[in-house]
Amino acid sequence: MDLLSTLITAGQFFVVIAGELILLFVGITFLVGLLQAYIPEERIRGVLAGKRQGVGNVIGAGFGALTPFCSCSTIPILIGLLDVGIPFGVCMSFLLASPLLNPIILSLLVALIGVVPTVVYATVTFTAAVGIGWLLGRLGYERYVKDVVVEGRPEPCDCARGHGTRIRGAFSFAVSLFRQVFPYLLLGAGIGAFIYGFVPGDLIVSLAGPDNPLAIPVAAIIGVPMYIRAETLIPVSAVLLEKGMGIGAVMALIIGGAGASIPEVTLLAAIFERRLVAAFVATILTVAVLAGVIFQVLAVI
Repeated sequence: MDLLSTLITAGQFFVVIAGELILLFVGITFLVGLLQAYIPEERIRGVLAGKRQGVGNVIGAGFGALTPFCSCSTIPILIGLLDVGIPFGVCMSFLLASPLLNPIILSLLVALIGVVPTVVYATVTFTAAVGIGWLLGRLGYERYVKDVVVEGRPEPCDCARGHGTRIRGAFSFAVSLFRQVFPYLLLGAGIGAFIYGFVPGDLIVSLAGPDNPLAIPVAAIIGVPMYIRAETLIPVSAVLLEKGMGIGAVMALIIGGAGASIPEVTLLAAIFERRLVAAFVATILTVAVLAGVIFQVLAVI
């Protein structure tokens, strides 16, 4: 294939994948805006207050999955939960589930790998968030939380707002978020188009194919510095799958990057001591590897 044909092929892929992601993202972010309008932070605190370990971990992980905040807002909410006395393990279940199970990444995964594999992904990560949060609480890791106060916290929302006001707010949220992530969507589509057109499939298979036993742990680690946003990583992952990268390695890449991204770990270092930050990163990478192995095994069956 000559250079012109390769460029045309890559360009066609870019247009198709970028168009699909933009349409999907706009629809999902509108629904996300509605979700945030009806599940404000103070309601989360109210439901979790008084909940013990176990049941509280399940509820905490559930709220983490239903509240698709970015790390810049998840961390202040985490501090708020800790500040009002929510058990540490429950807060950790919330923290672990929030980046891995939010509706945006789940919707993108459905487009990438289908409904059934996405359900498997959600089951594995939700169970991990519940179990790891419970374990960290039982081991007393709350002693490694620093004394931090968030200044300028937003006032509680007016939950008496009408449905029309909330819908308009959700639309404004979707437009605002789309403006922020649009460059990342294009970046992800551009990287994916380059890999699709110019990177030989044989090279990817040799480095990260299903027959390489080290592909999964290496992909989990690489995902951490590679992650910018899910909107960038998902289209890249789609191309890697098509080029022959094992499904286990791809899932490890996504979980490692989304769960322990550099921006989130940097923010956590401001409120957690190094031992707790290390434990958090280690658990995310462990989950990424285990999930990758599960997906690889299921792919063979």
